[in-house]
Amino acid sequence: MAYGVKIAKGDAYKRVARKRRHIRVRKAVSGTPERPRLVVTRSNRHMVAQVIDDLAGHTLASASSMDASIRGNEGDKSAVAQKVGALVAERAKAAGVEAVVFDRGGNRYAGRIAALADAAREAGLKF
Repeated sequence: MAYGVKIAKGDAYKRVARKRRHIRVRKAVSGTPERPRLVVTRSNRHMVAQVIDDLAGHTLASASSMDASIRGNEGDKSAVAQKVGALVAERAKAAGVEAVVFDRGGNRYAGRIAALADAAREAGLKF
């Protein structure tokens, strides 16, 4: 199945290119009840991580930098991403999830994305 993405200029081109990469990643990555998908959404200010069972279409666990337990903490954006990764891993384990497949959302696996993934691994999620 072919997906068309409209070409744009400037910052809009970056968004389109990220969306194209995300579509390419999603062709290979899908969440099952045994191994749900850990999807990461990154904006300039915030990080959101969700553990999703794609077959049922349900979110099993989620964490965000906007959660009350994380929001007031100081630190750079990578430190906040680490806290989000640890929190989503804790909530996923409470929901009975031991292993996930990682969906980087079209972003490079570096910086905040890698910090979130490493923190989730340290908290006990298997990738």
